[in-house]
Amino acid sequence: MARTRHVIAVDVGGTETKAALVTGTSQEVQAVKQQRCSTARGDADAVVDQVASLVDELRAASEHPIDAIGLVVPGIVDEIEGIGVYSANLGWQDYPFVRTTEERTGYRTAFGHDVRAGGLAEHRMGNARGLENAVIIPIGTGIAGALLIDGRVRSAPGEIGHVDVGHGDPCGCGQTGCVEARASSAAIARRFTERTGKPVRGAADVAALVRAGDADAGAVWHEAVDALARGILLVAALLGPEAVVLGGGLALAGDLLTEPLRDRLDGLITFQRKPDLRLAALGDEAGCLGAALLAIDMLEER
Repeated sequence: MARTRHVIAVDVGGTETKAALVTGTSQEVQAVKQQRCSTARGDADAVVDQVASLVDELRAASEHPIDAIGLVVPGIVDEIEGIGVYSANLGWQDYPFVRTTEERTGYRTAFGHDVRAGGLAEHRMGNARGLENAVIIPIGTGIAGALLIDGRVRSAPGEIGHVDVGHGDPCGCGQTGCVEARASSAAIARRFTERTGKPVRGAADVAALVRAGDADAGAVWHEAVDALARGILLVAALLGPEAVVLGGGLALAGDLLTEPLRDRLDGLITFQRKPDLRLAALGDEAGCLGAALLAIDMLEER
């Protein structure tokens, strides 16, 4: 019988950091208490300070001793060495996250890519369960993907958000035409405000305006769907997955996202295998739950 573990999971996002006190096994975990806050700005040291503070708060709320920490971050990571290699949105490079976090907290720390962690959670507990070959794509401040091959979640296959789909708009990475520059949650909110001069709190506000029939919101949404469909078309051509599982904050839009996305894919696909489009079951909590699973996996490997 699998041993129940008690871990603290932290998912550092480009905009928001989520942390949770989590209990469970390597196959099923549950958040007992959760915290959310804006991601610390400045440098990676500030992020680790924030992680340590969240760990202190959640440790104090736990009825059980904490076994380990699971920490996941965006960008390019070296999971073996515990290093955040590069993050375009948060500005760090070659930062020793595991060593620094363990020194600050005193706990063993499992480290990984936020998207791979979310994919791991969706595969074991969510809407990628039972699939052998799929791509899990969370859409938030950025866009990336976790690759499921032969029933195993691999490291993120690349920054899907930074493939050129031909629209020509500049991206924060320095390239033009990136999926992320139009289809990320941050881009949708930014582009609506640029178009109308009306500030919004995020893509959820734009989605609400689309449902209400706002023409400007509809135009921004249409362009986002087109960019995302073209990115998925590239994934379909290269990898031929059974399914694409859409997660992150934008997936909370539900049919407002998936119905036009299916229609656009139908219009673009010729020879490629059309993947089944699924909404992630775990929403924007997948990365945090996946971080907990990474921590439990680390403990089980001892």
